[in-house]
Amino acid sequence: MPPKTRYAKTGGVSIAYQVVGDGPLDLVFIPGYVSNVEYYWEMPGMARALERLASFSRLIVWDKRGTGLSDPVERVPTLDERAEDLRAVMDAASSERAALFGISEGGPMGLLFAAAHPQRTSALVLHGVSPKFSSSAGWEWGWSQDEIATRLAELERDWGEAALIDLFAPSRANDEAARQVWGRFQRTGASPAMGRAVFQALCELDCREVLPAIRVPTLIVHNTGERVAKVEAARYMAERIPGAKLVELPGIDHSFIMGGWEPVVDEIEQFLTGVRPDRHVDRVLATVLFTDIVGSTARAVDVGDHRWRELLSAHNALIRRALDRFGGSEVKTTGDGFLATFTGPSSAIQCGRALHDGVRQLGLEIRIGLHTGECELMGDDVGGLAVHIGARVAALAEPSEVLVSSTVKDLVAGSGIEFDNRGMHVLKGIPGKWQLFAIRS
Repeated sequence: MPPKTRYAKTGGVSIAYQVVGDGPLDLVFIPGYVSNVEYYWEMPGMARALERLASFSRLIVWDKRGTGLSDPVERVPTLDERAEDLRAVMDAASSERAALFGISEGGPMGLLFAAAHPQRTSALVLHGVSPKFSSSAGWEWGWSQDEIATRLAELERDWGEAALIDLFAPSRANDEAARQVWGRFQRTGASPAMGRAVFQALCELDCREVLPAIRVPTLIVHNTGERVAKVEAARYMAERIPGAKLVELPGIDHSFIMGGWEPVVDEIEQFLTGVRPDRHVDRVLATVLFTDIVGSTARAVDVGDHRWRELLSAHNALIRRALDRFGGSEVKTTGDGFLATFTGPSSAIQCGRALHDGVRQLGLEIRIGLHTGECELMGDDVGGLAVHIGARVAALAEPSEVLVSSTVKDLVAGSGIEFDNRGMHVLKGIPGKWQLFAIRS
């Protein structure tokens, strides 16, 4: 169950907030451009991130006015107004002094609050933050006016339909399940007009003059390959905030809420508590299998919602029966497909063949991708490079095709399984070129 949502009052406006955990220090999570404190707990990755933060702190999460469950407002609040809202939330939560963790658009407010209220700020942590998100004379690490106009137009057109996911979480942009989560997060986070207005206001902020006035311990964590806040901007802040510590991490995603939060939280815990968590990650060699229904959106439109739900239910049941038959382990559904693991590639290939035969009887086609490699076991989930490779291989498969990496082919040598060479391919986000093969029917 999610924590209880409460409300702080400030200037006649109600600000939604929650308190989680009972650790020895207070930690305030300052959200990015939109948020919803209750939907956070429906997002598996975000829920785990908040639980980790609450494991070593008394965590306070909140929605800025005009977003989430806080009162709607007619215009985007200023940084001063947001700072007052934050102070009201801390008062309501009986927090005299807290560390601030600002992500993305929440970073500038964290900068201002820490500079203006050092007596109430024990530390400042920033992730994916720039003191200025738009470019100008003397500041080249921001978006051009043409880029801003293009992104505002996309927000206007696609709000609630995964707008800007390719910018905020490019590693998840082709994952239909992630797109649905991102779209709903936008819909629950703000109205289309407010979402666009907050983004536009972000492009007008400039907090560079505030940096030297910050006198609290500061940690800046930044993914080096992200495109929302350039890493050069993080380095600029680290040079100008007295005593600031900068940690650069590999990665292309900007969004904290869509995954990749583990190393960020590790750095935060060590910075705030002095203890680095011993995160034991089990690693095993496994064959990952990805499936995806071909033309699912068009088919759903053709048959209607009711019939599509019936087909999808039958499809899911068929895949689960096949996984049981061939010794596969379901990891999760991915929109209109599945991610599963096998201890060996032969059984995964046999399962893939059976799946193609089975779904044809439903009038559907699926594409399947396989790769064998070292996977990280993270609770009920799996991660690591092998999973990313498997997803990229599946995306290149033709309808009714089982496409595999050369690793899979080499591991089943002598089995009698025949392959057709599909040539060398560049897999998005994966180093080098990869030779792929299709299982011959």
